[in-house]
Parts: sequence; C-alpha cells; structure tokens
Amino acid sequence: MIDEKDGIEQEELGAQDQVEETAVESTPEIVDQVEEVAPVAEEVVEETAEVAAEVIEETVAVAEEVAAEVVEEPVAVAEEVAAEVVEEPAEVTAEVVEETVAVTEEVAEVEAAAEVALEEVAIEPTPEPVVIIKSIKLEPEATTGEEDDEDELDEELLFMTGFDPNTAHDEFDWSITNKGGAVYSAETTKEYLTQYESTMNAVVESEIVKGRVTSLHGGDVVLDINYKSDGLVPLSEFRDSIDLKIGDLVEVYVEQQEDLRGQLVLSRRKAKLLRAWESIVDSYENGTVIKGTVISKTKGGLIVDCSGLETFLPGSQIDIKPIIDYDSYVGKNMEFKVVKINETIKNAVVSHKALIESDLAEQREAIIASLEKGQVLEGIVKNITDFGAFLDLGGVDGLLYITDISWGRISHPSEVLGLNQKISVVVLDFDENKKRISLGLKQLQPHPWEVLDNTISENSIVKGKIVNIEDYGAFLEIQPGVEGLIHVSEVSWSNQPINAREFFKLGQEYSAKVVTVDRDERKMSLSLKQMATDPWSEIENQFPLNSRHTGEVKNLTPYGVFIELQEGIGGMVHISDLSWTKRYGHPSEFTKVGEKIDVAILDIDKDNRKLSLGHKQLEENPWDTFENVFPVGSYHEATVLRRDDRGAIVQLPYGLEAFAPIKHIRKEDNNLAEVDEVLTVKVIEFNRDDKRILVSHLRYLEDIRREADEQVKKVKDDDRKNTRTAVKKQQDSIERSTLGDLEGLAALKEQFDQQQQQINTTKEDQE
Repeated sequence: MIDEKDGIEQEELGAQDQVEETAVESTPEIVDQVEEVAPVAEEVVEETAEVAAEVIEETVAVAEEVAAEVVEEPVAVAEEVAAEVVEEPAEVTAEVVEETVAVTEEVAEVEAAAEVALEEVAIEPTPEPVVIIKSIKLEPEATTGEEDDEDELDEELLFMTGFDPNTAHDEFDWSITNKGGAVYSAETTKEYLTQYESTMNAVVESEIVKGRVTSLHGGDVVLDINYKSDGLVPLSEFRDSIDLKIGDLVEVYVEQQEDLRGQLVLSRRKAKLLRAWESIVDSYENGTVIKGTVISKTKGGLIVDCSGLETFLPGSQIDIKPIIDYDSYVGKNMEFKVVKINETIKNAVVSHKALIESDLAEQREAIIASLEKGQVLEGIVKNITDFGAFLDLGGVDGLLYITDISWGRISHPSEVLGLNQKISVVVLDFDENKKRISLGLKQLQPHPWEVLDNTISENSIVKGKIVNIEDYGAFLEIQPGVEGLIHVSEVSWSNQPINAREFFKLGQEYSAKVVTVDRDERKMSLSLKQMATDPWSEIENQFPLNSRHTGEVKNLTPYGVFIELQEGIGGMVHISDLSWTKRYGHPSEFTKVGEKIDVAILDIDKDNRKLSLGHKQLEENPWDTFENVFPVGSYHEATVLRRDDRGAIVQLPYGLEAFAPIKHIRKEDNNLAEVDEVLTVKVIEFNRDDKRILVSHLRYLEDIRREADEQVKKVKDDDRKNTRTAVKKQQDSIERSTLGDLEGLAALKEQFDQQQQQINTTKEDQE
C-alpha cells in the first residue's frame, strides 16, 4: 500500500512538471495574441466561467452518486485544469485557453486534455475530494550549490502560482493555489478528523475543567487541559498548594477559549470560588457539613473563609452557650452548616451551633429515652435565672426550680449555686414530647420535718430569723425547711392593730414560744407576746377607773386616738372625748402619732382586752356653767373659724364653739361673713346634753330693727298724748287773754320741738 501511494505521488509530480513546461514555452506567444484579442477574450472568459461552473457542478453530482476506487491522478489533473480555467487567480491561464481554441494548437491540446480528464471522471466517479496542503520546503539547502537553478525555479513558481518562496509561513495566502496538496477521500478525512478530535477535550467557556501542570515558569503555571493550546495561570493563585509540582492535576475555570492574542484564559481562583459556592449551596439544600477558617471578627459575629469564599458567622450561632470573647475564635478551623444563602450577591450565613444542636438532639433523644423518675444524674450549671437554674445533663438541659434547690427559703438560686458548678440532682418529672426535664436538689436529702428534734413541742422556746412577711404575719425559720408562723395577733398583748410589714424586717432574729406543732401537716404557730406575762391579768389594780395616766399616741383613726399606756396595754380616746368645747373633724387636728397625752380611765373590758380613755374628762364639765352664761336669746361677740356650704363654726367667749346656719351669717349688706370676721350673734338654741349651741347674726339684726321701730313708735305715741293734753288745757282756758294765749302757744311749740329733737337723738343712737 505504501509503494502504491509513492507511485501515485511520482505520477502526480510528473504530470505537474509537464503542464508547467508547456505553460512556460507557450507563454510568450500567447501574450502577444492576447493583446490582439483582449476585448473578445473578456466576453469569452465570462461565458467559459459559467460553462465551467455548470460542468463542475454536474461532475460533483455524478461523483457523489457513484462510489468507486480513488483515482488520484485523474482527479488531480481535473482539479488542476478546472482551477486554471475557473479560478480568479488563474485569470491569465483562462484567457490563454479560450484564445487557443481559435488560434493555436497548444490551446486546443490543453482543452482536449481537460475534456479527457472530465470524461475519465465521469466514467470512474469518485467522492468529492478534499485537498490537504502539504508543507513544502521553500528555502533551498545551502549544500546544493545550485543557486542559479533555484532562482529560476523560484521565478517560475512565482509566475505560475503567485507563490513567493521567501514569504513567511504565517503570511502566505493559501487561497491562491492548491499546489503541493494531497487529496483524501471523505471517509479517510472523517477518520483523520475523528482521531484528531479524540485527542482534545470539548472546552466550553464558564465551566470548570481539570488540567495537568506541565511546567512552572517564572510567576506562571502552564496547564494542559487536553485542548489545542495550553493555558497560563498566575502562580499567586496556588498559594494554598505550597507543594505544587509538575504532573499535578488541578481544577481551573475556563474564562475564554481565545483572547485577543489567541491564548486560552484560565483561572484557578474562580474555580475555587465556584466549587466553594457549590459546596455552600449543597450544604444549605442537603444539610451537608463544610469546613472553614475564622479569619476575622466583625460587628455581631465572625468572618469565616470557606474554601476561599467569605461567609458570616453570627455571634448567636457560634455555640449553644453565650459567647463573649470573639477574638479567641480567630484562626480556628471549624465545621459549619449553611443556614442562609443569597444567590444574587453570592453570600451565605453559616452556623456552628446548628452542628452542636444536631449532635445534642441525638444525645437528648438517647438520654430522654433512658430517663426514669427518681433517677439521680450529674449535671453542670450552665445558666442561673431568678426562677431557677438550667443544668447540662450531657446533651440535654434540665430545669432546677428555686423551690427545689433547698428545703429552706432562698431569695435567689445564686445563694446556693454557681455557674459551671457540677452537682447531683434527681429527676422529678419529664415530658418526652416537649423535651422538658424537672430536676430537684433538695430531694436528695431527707425533709427537715422528718428529722425535727423532738424537744421542739408546745410551750417550748425556739429561735430563728424572719424569712417571709405577709399581711397576716411573718414566718420564722427555726432551721432550713422548718418554719413557724407568728400571726399579727400573737405579736403584742395590746389589741391595737399591727401592720406586719412595718413591724417585721427580713433577717431579724426573734425568740418565740411554740403555740402549736403539727408534724404531719408540717405546720407550727409561734407567739412573741407569750414570751412575757399577760399584763391584763392585773389590769384593775394597775389601771383603776377614773385614774389618770400619760400615754403615747400610737395610731390615729377618723373616729379616735389609740393610746399605749405600757407595752401590751392601751386604749382608745374617742374623738368626742378630746375636748368639752371644740369639735374636731379628725383627731390629727388635736394630736399626732408619737406625742404624749394625758388621759383618764373611763372603762375596762378585761374579757375583750379593751380600755376606754378620755382626755376632756381631766377637766370639769363646763356645760353646767355655760347654760347660765349662754342662755337662749343672749347676745355675744363671735369669731368665724371656718365656713362651708352648710354654715359656719364660730368661737364664743371661753373658747366655746357654736354653729351658725349659712343663712344666719348674712350681714346687712346681704353678703356672707368671711373667716376671721367678728360678728354679734344671738343664741337661738342651747342643748346641754348634745353639747350643741346654735347662733344667728340675722336674728340679732332683726332684733335691733324691731327695737328701733318700737322706740320710734313709743316716742310718737308720747308726743301724740302730750299734744292731746295740751289742746285740752287750751280749750279749758278760753278766758285767758289773747296775749296769754300766744304765750301759751309759743311755750307749747317749744315743748314740742324739744320732744321731736329727743326722738331724733334716740334714733341716731340706735343706728
């Protein structure tokens, strides 16, 4: 087969040489004739080109229909002749062929040869040939020494084909000739192309491929991705691969198949980022675990490098315990789960806490499944609150309520427990559905009531401190877990109300007497007052009736004052027993808490432990005398002390107070009297039993007017009587002389004027 191919190539070269020689010999003559027939040749060329194109199309069609052995020589000749006739670059040769038909025999021979070649192709059709240009060594070897012959050959090649042997390879225009080409069948060509393509990968831009390191040159890494060209990647993108060497396989990202310089553009950094993002998305969707390195601290959390992609780790997602020192995590390699992603900006939020919780969830299930009430476990105090403490039982949390920490009362769990303290607890209850476990610490010890000393019984004396205060009393803790109630009624022998929250203080120590003990119910009542002798047992001897004593004001109420004569003994002074003469709206107008006051014993109720006291009884009752001093109808000067809508309280002489209804304090100008104004009032009512006096300024004014009117009337009556007497006397003395009459009339007139003047003076005095 190899010899056959060599023979065919030899024949092909011989035919080419023959054609070239013929063309060179006939060229001068043809040129002269072309100049004569140039106009005609142009038209002929156009027609010939069309005919040749039709012939070639028919030839190709026949060649595709008929399958036969490859006859390379006729094909080569036909191709060469057709190219000389049709192709634009061989324009001169085409003109020569057309002119030879009419003028020269050389042109006729060339045309005949073309027809023979076409007939041979038609007789033995072959598939459409593919011309593959073979490389031709253009520069002659220096050892031949035949430079003149080579120069002539170069000139012939340049003239025949337009090919300059001295032209650079990458500047050669391969379209001007198929000289030196080899024709292969379609099947052979397809086989060659398949073998060539199998040696290369199908590279697509924006995807990740694997490449092998072929060399490390300067600051670049040369990678072979099994493509037609190698790629360069900066060595700086391989900082994570310190031991990179030739032959290593690495993943790179195809940015461009060819850039402006025709080079393959690859990126190691983008490939890493893309793989990192794929792993992050996979972790988010499937819950897979990724690894990362904490590189820095930021506001609210940490920045984590996950395979070159920076993610955010919130402070609340670092651990199940609150984290204060973020700096201690910088530089650590940790595992994470992705809890949130943003496809737009390629950002993600990771969590280390989610991993811990998932592990703890499995442990929690195992622990809860093995729990039993009464089981004793060891735990570590992880958090303390006002209502209790949370313990870590090795993957599951339990709550230890404050009431289950100690048998005694505590105000805060921190009084007994501390953070990270390891203690033993007992399981009191648990809920598998809600995953809640209730723990107890005090239950590991016997109840104090069960081991209470038998010496503590009724009438025994105990000592303790106040641990709780309520409105009804205070609780005295004798020992942790054992308490007794001191009721407010057992604080003092006095019946005076006691405010437990004011009397007792938390932490105060007292000695008390045991009144009752119930070990079954775990209750005890205590008493403070029974620590002393009951003062009421000899009350009659110590505080006899009508005796006078000095006491301290302990409390004020709207209806009276509570006085303590001595500890445990006291009584009340009613508001009406504060003064004989004054009426108080509230005892605070008379005294205040803490003041000393003198009182008299009015009554003793030993059974109910009550004393009735009085203050005004220290003086004689002035109302026996007031009845004579302030009789009804008497007039007195009074000062207005206070006034309201009902009336006014006025003060009479001797400090006695009286009441005047509102209409009875209206003055002559029809205005009401003001506070501190002095008025003349008339006593209109005096009640000795109720100790009440009513007075009226209006009645006083009415009495004055009435007296004035009566005085004027009396004067007028006297004048009228005197006038009648004088007239009668005048009539009786008719015999008197006229002069005497005149004198009598003058005297009578003078007397009348005097009386009239006297009346006017009286009215002025009254006013």
